[in-house]
Amino acid sequence: MLRPDDTDLILVVDFGAQYAQLIARRVREANVYSEIVPRDTPVAEMLARRPRGIIFSGGPSSVHVEGAPRIDPSIYDSGVPILGICYGCQLIAQQLGGEVRRTGTGEYGRTELKVVDSSVLFANLPVEQEVWMSHGDSIVLAPAGFKTTASSSAPVAALEDSERAIYGVQFHPEVVHTARGMEILKAFLYDVCGARPTWTRVSIIESAVEAIQGQVGDGAVICGLSGGVDSAVAAALVHKAVGDQLTCVFVDTGLLRAGEAEQVEETFLRQFHVDLVHVKAADRFLSVLAGVTDPERKRKAIGETFIRVFEESARDLGPKGSRDVARFLVQGTLYPDVIESGTRDAAKIKSHHNVGGLPEDMDFDLVEPLRLLFKDEVRAVGEELGLPEDIVWRQPFPGPGLAVRIVGEVTAERVEVLQRADAVVTEEVKRAGLYRELWQSFAVLPAVRSVGVMGDERTYAYPIVIRAVTSDDAMTADWARLPYDLLERISSRLINEVPGVNRVAYDITSKPPGTIEWE
Repeated sequence: MLRPDDTDLILVVDFGAQYAQLIARRVREANVYSEIVPRDTPVAEMLARRPRGIIFSGGPSSVHVEGAPRIDPSIYDSGVPILGICYGCQLIAQQLGGEVRRTGTGEYGRTELKVVDSSVLFANLPVEQEVWMSHGDSIVLAPAGFKTTASSSAPVAALEDSERAIYGVQFHPEVVHTARGMEILKAFLYDVCGARPTWTRVSIIESAVEAIQGQVGDGAVICGLSGGVDSAVAAALVHKAVGDQLTCVFVDTGLLRAGEAEQVEETFLRQFHVDLVHVKAADRFLSVLAGVTDPERKRKAIGETFIRVFEESARDLGPKGSRDVARFLVQGTLYPDVIESGTRDAAKIKSHHNVGGLPEDMDFDLVEPLRLLFKDEVRAVGEELGLPEDIVWRQPFPGPGLAVRIVGEVTAERVEVLQRADAVVTEEVKRAGLYRELWQSFAVLPAVRSVGVMGDERTYAYPIVIRAVTSDDAMTADWARLPYDLLERISSRLINEVPGVNRVAYDITSKPPGTIEWE
């Protein structure tokens, strides 16, 4: 995706926190374009991109430990406004001559902030407000030329040198727990940086189409279509850019939700008249998963098998029936996929089948028009492109499908049990009117059996775990407080209607420490 020429840029310097992604998302929510850059990006390279402002992210390190992330101090004399958040604020203080110390009293979670001096960041905001802190070190003395604008239990919770347009906050304005956080970020973006709110769904589409056309030219393209929102929006974007050069390949892995294959065909072949090739490959995927229990091996096996199926499907697929071989493969990779598969400064959480699970020897050049977008941006683009609501607002579904919701070996029998269980969960959540309120709600099948009693007889069958979470972006999530009567209906139906199930549990783990998916 290319940055539109008339769009202002905010750079987010990543000091190792996954919140760097969230900061970038919040900036875009303010309709200002943002990109994340590694903290060792040369300052000259950053400035060459003419950013309107630069934000330093938080990070897991202490500024005092050996090897802690640093940045070239020349950036402070660049004239570009800077906002440091958490570790970024401490780094500014330390590098410019202030004092950062481990006082023995850290601040974690909700904290009362008191504004103690005038600041453009806190203009028109209450003197006392609730913010979200997460730090062990504290700034005890602001550098020369700076004033302290807010305090908490630590003496310096916000500081600034307005002459050089350098600002820092010890708390996290990007998280929802900081009630007025977006107003603070907007004050920096609009009032300090003078950034214009021109990053909109229309500009996203225009820049994506331009990038796709520049990459693909007149080449043949295939898209791995799953029926989910990401691949659907990616397909629609590419079709808008190159038209008949695109062929969609729907691979039925046998790991989809109940009735999903039929829905994909109905929607994309009959409703949208997309050139669609339906490959039925359930036996092939189950074969490569036989005996595999490690989740990373599952993801990589599925990713490689996907690519091999696409390579075979690409042969003789060219624009308008030509015999050219498609060289480009479209995938609906998103920003969270990329960060969770590991970056230079952030640890790998899990490989995504379309990021960390791809084979190195594949024959395709990847086209990933959504790679820099968050889910909310993808949905907005889908709506703008005219995709139906039931696709745009469909809950996220993992690329490896039900394979990562079966904890243990994947077999045809277990897939069938989980498909039927998942259908019950989805049906009851929709009936309760909660589907759009939840980020995800689904069933998990641990490949273990437990003893039960049904009809006065002993049973030895599978448990089903219900998982439902609320989230804004999947970077963090909280377990959903589903009504007891809904849980009761789901449990009763699962045990009565799904053969092989005799026990139901509800997962009340947030992210972190758990992930949304079980594998």
